[in-house]
This record gives sequence, C-alpha cells and structure tokens, in this order.
Amino acid sequence: MVAGWFAGDGDGFRLLGTRCAACTSLFFPREDAHCRNPGCPGGDLEEVPLSRQGRVWSYTDSRYRPPSPYVTDPELSWEPYTLIAVALEPERIVVLGQAAPGITVADLAVGMEVEVVPGVLHEDTETIWTTWHWRPTGVKA
Repeated sequence: MVAGWFAGDGDGFRLLGTRCAACTSLFFPREDAHCRNPGCPGGDLEEVPLSRQGRVWSYTDSRYRPPSPYVTDPELSWEPYTLIAVALEPERIVVLGQAAPGITVADLAVGMEVEVVPGVLHEDTETIWTTWHWRPTGVKA
C-alpha cells in the first residue's frame, strides 16, 4: 500500500488527494511538501477524499510487463491488463488506474460511469500490497 494515497475498504474505499489552501489546487497523487502550482505563493495542504465515482475519459490495454512498483515474476506467465483514465468531475482532474480484474477494453466506453474499488498490487506469503482499481458501476467483483 502506498501510505496516504487511499483509505477505507469496501464501500468506504476512497482515493486521497491534497488541496492547497492558498490557490485551491488539488493534487493526486497527494502532495505533502509544497503546492505544485507554479503561480501559487504556497499555502497549507489539506488531505481531501476524492470522489468515488467518475467517467471514463480514455482507456487502453497494456501488453507489456508493468514497471516498478508493480511486481511481476518473470518466471510466471503474464496477462495484459486494462488501464483507465477517469475524469472526476467535482475535482476537475483525471486519475489513471488499472481496471478491476476481468474488466477488458471490450467492457468500456468513453463517458461510462466507473467507481474506485480496492485491489491487489502484489501479494506473497506474508504481505498483500493494496492499490486501487476502476470498475464500471453496477458490476460486482
């Protein structure tokens, strides 16, 4: 799990961003050091939960092994995965993430409503690393 990027589980799962008090710019991934807006004099950064639902802005399938921090065992077979760019309207940002397992490009359309759900980045016998996935609303895992 990437500390501070999301919180909760199930229906309470949310991505976490930060907002600058001076210019109201919103950031995801979160920013904890300084405002990224070059025109901002700087202000306090506060954690804000992002919308759980958004609309597909774009999508594609990835046909290569993902780079770090994703962990794949080169000895095991590897399956392509689907990436979705999701527009969060209230925040006026686009957030990229993997589709939930079983969701392919054939299941998606630009403008379709999706929701953020917890997912597994990697697991071994001792640890499960958590991430987020996007899933069309109304589809259950």
